[in-house]
Amino acid sequence: MKFSIQRASFIKYLNDVQRAISSKTTIDILTGLKMDLSKDALTLTGSNSDISIETIISIADDNAALQIEQEGAVVLPARFFSEIVKKLPEQTMTIEINERFQATITSGSAEFTINGLNAEEYPHLPEIDSKDQLTVPGDILKQVISQTVIAVSNQESRPILTGIHLVIKNGELLAVATDSHRLSQRIIKLSGADDAVYDVIIPGKSLSELSKMISDSDENIEIQISENQALFILGNTSFYTRLLEGKYPDTERLIPKVSEITVDFNAVELLQSIERASLLSHEGRNNVVKLAINPSAQSVILSGNTPEVGNVEEELHFKNLEGSELEISFNPDYMKDALRSFGQSEITIAFTQPLRPFTIVPTEDKDNFVQLITPVRTF
Repeated sequence: MKFSIQRASFIKYLNDVQRAISSKTTIDILTGLKMDLSKDALTLTGSNSDISIETIISIADDNAALQIEQEGAVVLPARFFSEIVKKLPEQTMTIEINERFQATITSGSAEFTINGLNAEEYPHLPEIDSKDQLTVPGDILKQVISQTVIAVSNQESRPILTGIHLVIKNGELLAVATDSHRLSQRIIKLSGADDAVYDVIIPGKSLSELSKMISDSDENIEIQISENQALFILGNTSFYTRLLEGKYPDTERLIPKVSEITVDFNAVELLQSIERASLLSHEGRNNVVKLAINPSAQSVILSGNTPEVGNVEEELHFKNLEGSELEISFNPDYMKDALRSFGQSEITIAFTQPLRPFTIVPTEDKDNFVQLITPVRTF
């Protein structure tokens, strides 16, 4: 096996595949990068059992300038190999594999030799038996992931909550995540998916890695779903992820349908106020801030009392306020995550009772995006 390639282009492909490679795995060969060289392309594969990423570098890719001399396949130790490639002196590099799976990597006057493994011992990629294909614009999928993954649970004691629940039906994609303290739900229209029906749970960590791989040039992403795997195709790169098994909680019943108080804010202005209040709350044991709403006085006061450090109080600017008086306490970090997901929009926060969850929605599109936060009991 022997080929030469432009180093900068190779590193870009290598970085994507390395997202799936972990140094902590019970299968030793999965700490390696699989390279498979055919007569017209170089295929790179990485996997950690949960996710697998395969990318194809074609000889037609002018930026890569791939020159193939001899076909073959090998698995190289990913971490060492990556560090070597990134520190080579010249723009091009040549890799040659001998019959004992030793790789000689040359660039300019530098030459490295590292030991590899037989590629035939590498596990096969999952097979997706689905005939149906969905297409989602890359920027929309990236946005949906970022808006929902913030509410995914990190607690392995309830593994089903470490995933994002995706439901596709009636030409719509519903994505929802909750860690039982907060919830995020997003709905988007899918063109050409009127007949598609899916109900799957994808690990939040998998979708976070996928999101990092979606670039501005990825106009459309193809999705295929089988019984226990999902496949996302981004140009020449295939991203496989396992699905979580089990039934996701009925989150629809958690979202209040009516409210006693509503306040309209600018998301950025409110975020900045919460960030100021959390400077002190982070120093305390409880990490809680309080909102005091008084419609008759048309005032909303944000405050935090941290006995170890001091206290903070700020009168908030708002666009509209309706309802009755309320005092409610919450975790400012949950609020900051939620507010960042709205970008520059105007938002409406709807409250019911001091110990009941409250919702945050974009004022102009209240039906398709909602963040929900559970208050903190302070007495």
